[in-house]
Amino acid sequence: MKDFLAISDYTSDEIQNLLDLAVKLKKQYFKKGNKPIFQGKVLGMIFQKPSLRTRISFDMAMRHCGGDALYLSPNEIGLGKRESIADVARVLSGYVQALMARVFDHEHVLELARWADIPVVNGLSDYNHPCQGMADALTIVEKFGSKSKGLNVAYVGDGNNVAVSLMHVSALLGWNFTLASPEGYDLNPKAVEIAQNIVKKTKSKLTFIRDPHEAVKKAHVIYTDTWTSMGQEEETAKREKVFPPYQVNAQLVSEADKDVIVMHCLPAHRNHELTDEVADGPHSVIFQQAHNRLHAQKAILARLFDVA
Repeated sequence: MKDFLAISDYTSDEIQNLLDLAVKLKKQYFKKGNKPIFQGKVLGMIFQKPSLRTRISFDMAMRHCGGDALYLSPNEIGLGKRESIADVARVLSGYVQALMARVFDHEHVLELARWADIPVVNGLSDYNHPCQGMADALTIVEKFGSKSKGLNVAYVGDGNNVAVSLMHVSALLGWNFTLASPEGYDLNPKAVEIAQNIVKKTKSKLTFIRDPHEAVKKAHVIYTDTWTSMGQEEETAKREKVFPPYQVNAQLVSEADKDVIVMHCLPAHRNHELTDEVADGPHSVIFQQAHNRLHAQKAILARLFDVA
């Protein structure tokens, strides 16, 4: 692995291998702590967007494994404005051993990877969120274990960057993926095309519909996300009129499989896309999911550093 920019860059076996490593590192951490496999390594963390889970989980992943992390705020770099992305990538390649970038424009993280001599991790872009997708997959595997093949994963809401990575990891791992979204809020067509090519091999099913109630029938996983992502704030009023039928509430959950789990990448706008009753209820795994960012990212970094 040179970089980790998209889940769809890898084969089903490679993604499964990453998940197996994440499980191993998580068990090790809770048993007696992780071995210092990142000793002498520093992860430079470039942020254009605010962050809770991404910043802290990457920072702690490096510390738990004996390395360190360096936070670089938007004002310090001004990626592509104060200095070209190509120059930033080449300068930082001489200071740190890997980069993680949380950006608005997906092209920015691609350009970092193009010019950097060190591994680059996509911590989130407007196109996808692969680290979140790996944490989601880890959470689903922990819940369903060896019976996960053929699971039905239903995503309800905006066809955004999180939905892209969830679709790709589902396709690669043999899960059926259904998206229920309002008209005009569908998934990126290129991302769908990529998923369609994946399922030709894995035999997973992809379904794209409008009705959330139809989407959750027989669902083992219900996933939702904010109606308005960062950078879309000017659309908030419009979106709040469109998305209420897509709220994940007790009624919708009751229409799924009896053992369904409910997921959300957080931050959640409670009682908008997800009710308190569901978020804090027995089907919710949203905090396990958040904590799994830490362990999934340890596995990604270990592969990039070639130490596990």
